[in-house]
Amino acid sequence: MNALTPQPSRLPVEIVYDFVCPWCYLGVRRLLRSLGERAPRGLGADRSFEIAWRPFLLNPDMPKLGMSRYDYVVRKFGGEDRARRLYAAVTQLGRSEGMDFHFERVVHIPSSVDAHRLVGWANRFGRGTEIVEALFAAHFTDGRDIGDPATLIAIAASAGLDGAQAAAHLRSRDGADIVHGENLRAHRLGISGVPCFVIGDQMAVSGAQEPEVFHRLLDIATVDVPDYLPA
Repeated sequence: MNALTPQPSRLPVEIVYDFVCPWCYLGVRRLLRSLGERAPRGLGADRSFEIAWRPFLLNPDMPKLGMSRYDYVVRKFGGEDRARRLYAAVTQLGRSEGMDFHFERVVHIPSSVDAHRLVGWANRFGRGTEIVEALFAAHFTDGRDIGDPATLIAIAASAGLDGAQAAAHLRSRDGADIVHGENLRAHRLGISGVPCFVIGDQMAVSGAQEPEVFHRLLDIATVDVPDYLPA
């Protein structure tokens, strides 16, 4: 394709999510797999679709230092029994996607504001999606505290980003207003739970949908994008 050939359109896909939501991790994994399967000419999902990561705060009043998992499940679910049933269900579904949920390793529930800020910063370098996936895995598979700046810096560095620059960004408050603003925007749009996916600026679907659902929505959305090149 030369410089005079029109470039294919990138279909916009907005992902409203939070890092402490296991259904978000599962839904994001399914969506990204669906996008990758449809990426034209061997391009990755990030180059074939205009992916926008939209922060949502399931726990907007979470202390900056987070809280123990025990206190969180009591406050959120009323106790361990209900949480254990939810975790068992998502763990089983995750296996079908090659995901390893290890809720027993999660001993601390973080504030996700700084993790969202890190994604916004990583987007400047084209690494937002990579950081999102790494943060989800760090929390739900490895049980790491993704509210801890040292953990966030290490994840940024492991993705090939400059650790010192990531540290400087996290020490500042840059991007915090954006995170809170995006959370408010989502609520104003009527989004009260996540994950929520908006495809082609016209269709929204909530929940960790099966890949077949995403493919149907993508089929519909691409009809209105005549210069988009399907796989």
